[in-house]
Amino acid sequence: MKIETLAIHAANYTDSASKAVVQPLVLSTTFERDEDGGYSKGFSYSRADNPNRRMLETVLAKLEGGADAAAFSSGNAAGMTVFQSFQPGTHVIAPNDMYHGLRNQLKSLFNGVLAFDFIDLTDEQTLRNHIKPTTGLIWIETPSNPLLKLTDIRKVVQIAHQHYIKVVCDNTFATPIGQQPLSLGADMVMHSTTKYLGGHSDLTGGALITAREDDWWERIKQIQQMGGAIPSPTDCYWLTRSIKTLPYRMRGHVYNAQLLAAYLEKQPQVEKVLYPGLPSHSQYHLAQDQMLNSGGMLSFLIKGNAEQAMRVASSTRLFTNATSLGGVESLIEHRASTEGPDTKTPQNLLRVSVGLEHIDDLIADIDLALSSL
Repeated sequence: MKIETLAIHAANYTDSASKAVVQPLVLSTTFERDEDGGYSKGFSYSRADNPNRRMLETVLAKLEGGADAAAFSSGNAAGMTVFQSFQPGTHVIAPNDMYHGLRNQLKSLFNGVLAFDFIDLTDEQTLRNHIKPTTGLIWIETPSNPLLKLTDIRKVVQIAHQHYIKVVCDNTFATPIGQQPLSLGADMVMHSTTKYLGGHSDLTGGALITAREDDWWERIKQIQQMGGAIPSPTDCYWLTRSIKTLPYRMRGHVYNAQLLAAYLEKQPQVEKVLYPGLPSHSQYHLAQDQMLNSGGMLSFLIKGNAEQAMRVASSTRLFTNATSLGGVESLIEHRASTEGPDTKTPQNLLRVSVGLEHIDDLIADIDLALSSL
């Protein structure tokens, strides 16, 4: 089935009791045992599994072309589960512009437990130079947040697998509609489902999707079930519903982002636009080769300082000056002030999550905000 069909049908079934065509919401935390003490229906306790979570994990696995999926209460919980799955002393390589929430997690929670290096993953020789006998994981984030840098997934996987190193790709910005890391050789995909998969800025979640159900995956599932950082049945229900419209929502996000990026490139107040769909992007050809579309996220640098960038972000009327991304509404944010004193993000950069409003209205709104400079 094509991805639009999978998004609708992979997690849908007709309820045998009521014949409802949409899966029911199951809130029960516990399930009745059989006379012999077993659980013939496959559910015992909701921390271990739940019908709504199973449906969500089914559609996530199919969208990414994976063997199985595990849902979590947040993207950070999903990422932390990956880090927890490695033995103390394991060396991790991650991008130097890694999402600051997971970067800070490594530096704060795993300092002294794991060893890690943040490097430029676009430089093949730099990557090779940082591989150690203890390296167990290369973490990819492509496109990156918020610099929209791309990592050549095939190339990193080729190098990693020569050394028996696992590769996990954060696919949050691209979504399975825009990029399929498992088909390019990655071992696992991570999502903050809070973002595009949820799509409406009203739930929090995360997910991991594996290429293989191997011993490592069993360890991931063990941490999920024993650690208990799981989404509620309600969040699973709404997320599964949101995914049904994901392919069509992404078409609108990509369409608007492409036009807004082209508009911004022509504005005298703008120093640079970062968007993989622009021929001016330094990795445009990699984007054309690796991505199925260019996504709904862009960043741009104004000709000015942090104060002027924040003024632009506060002068919009349709774009909300707020954190997060992937919702139907457009958001704009000064990222450096969010990321803290060790940020690598330029002070004049604004990150934009391009929503589904009419593109003419979005351009008019940004035009008005730029006139404040």
